[in-house]
Amino acid sequence: MTGKIIAVCKSEKKGTAKTEADSIVLRPEHGIVGDAHAGNWHRQVSLLSLESIEEFMARGAEVEFGAFGENIIVEGFDLKTLPVGTRFKIGEAILELTQIGKECHTHCAIFHQVGDCIMPREGVFTVVIEGGLVKAGDEVELIEADSNKSFTAAWITLSDKGSAGEREDISGPLIGEILSAAGYDVVEGLLLPDEPERLKAELVRLADQRQVNIIFTTGGTGMSPRDMTPEATTAVCDRMTPGIAEAIRAYSMTKTPKAMLSRGAAGMRGRTLIINLPGSPKAVRECLEYILEPLEHGLSIMLDRDGDCFLKTNRL
Repeated sequence: MTGKIIAVCKSEKKGTAKTEADSIVLRPEHGIVGDAHAGNWHRQVSLLSLESIEEFMARGAEVEFGAFGENIIVEGFDLKTLPVGTRFKIGEAILELTQIGKECHTHCAIFHQVGDCIMPREGVFTVVIEGGLVKAGDEVELIEADSNKSFTAAWITLSDKGSAGEREDISGPLIGEILSAAGYDVVEGLLLPDEPERLKAELVRLADQRQVNIIFTTGGTGMSPRDMTPEATTAVCDRMTPGIAEAIRAYSMTKTPKAMLSRGAAGMRGRTLIINLPGSPKAVRECLEYILEPLEHGLSIMLDRDGDCFLKTNRL
């Protein structure tokens, strides 16, 4: 499938509108040279379809290219329907889709003018895999997401003291280390206070916009009034997977009878599996090492991949 670049835009300062440019230069692990939002993160270059802009303008709004904060306007793709991992080849440059839409914290000028903005739901974000010069008129080749790539993962630590800088977070980074060693592609790690609404928002973002395959939380599963991780997890899930949480508790009971007090849950939101782990680094390691092998089979089924243990095959 191919499309075409209609316009390219950039802004030199954050908080200012992007303006149309003759061309842009893409740099790997950076983004657009000279653009204020470039950097080593997952939202280096934003794309918006011409069709979305034209539909918005048909409602009576007059907008210039770049007004929604988009870097590249493309024709021929319904961007919001493409899965994370899709690649766009533009000449020698290659972009990889990392996020669908985004939450808008500070509404743009367009929103204040007409009461709506399409970027949060129609725009997509990419990282630069291969660099090059990009300009209007260039052909865009769509490369489907690799169905055999490693499972993507994220971790979230829930800790009031940790988020306040009063305690070092060991458990969250440990999850990342164990998953990376097992062959997972760990795309994010977060440290949050024990606030269920904040946790729900991040779980929804990681599942819906970043389409992460599996999310592990650590902390907030006990009986303290502030321990609300299971409630937040249950609230965002479409289907629960009680066997995982039961297996974690049963195995933990062989280590300490206090494991019966854990209220951790596990469930699915779309094609993202969310699992609550205990808070201590020791328990995190023990539980992960116990459940990782059967999880590979479950993830393969959830994602319609081969039922064989994908990660083991991938490590050979």
